[in-house]
Amino acid sequence: MPAETIVLASTSSFRRQLLENAGVAVKAVAPEIDERAVEAPLEDTGVTPEEVALILAEAKAAEVSERFPNFWVIGGDQTLSLDDRIFHKPEDMEGARHHLLALSGKTHLLNSAVVLAKGGRVVWQHLAAARMTMRPLDPAFIGRHLSRVGDRALASVGAYQIEGEGVQLFEKIEGDYFTIVGLPLLPLLAKLRELGAIDG
Repeated sequence: MPAETIVLASTSSFRRQLLENAGVAVKAVAPEIDERAVEAPLEDTGVTPEEVALILAEAKAAEVSERFPNFWVIGGDQTLSLDDRIFHKPEDMEGARHHLLALSGKTHLLNSAVVLAKGGRVVWQHLAAARMTMRPLDPAFIGRHLSRVGDRALASVGAYQIEGEGVQLFEKIEGDYFTIVGLPLLPLLAKLRELGAIDG
């Protein structure tokens, strides 16, 4: 692995593409953690959805960083919260339909965490949130929408992609585009420049 490579602790092709589009060469490495197992002890402890995103991002970055101790490792995670409920990626199209029915006509938060680790130790973290107000959706429209987008609905916590047809589900969005798609890119790039990890 070349010395200038930064490791992305993720299998997300979209996060990788965001970084590569910004001129940051990354090697993607799948973190060997069970996200639900990390989350399970947190239930009923009062941990916020924002903190869950940070904990998961830290766990991913730290695990991969232990295997690649000489490289900067980026870990990221995103949670979707509606009141006290945390949403996970739907397992099937019926789950996606239930997600959209629950979010219809309401404002939810997308909490995006990004972490940098080196030598198994987290050295920097950042959390950003976006407020997403979904318009009231007719159940029949939800069915038609999901049949059009297909399995792409299963790839995100909200069962939508704002960069695609999912934008039609919303009446108001308050937040940074990169936060919405799952990687607060501008603060991350600023930190990588500060650390001398990328050309600044």
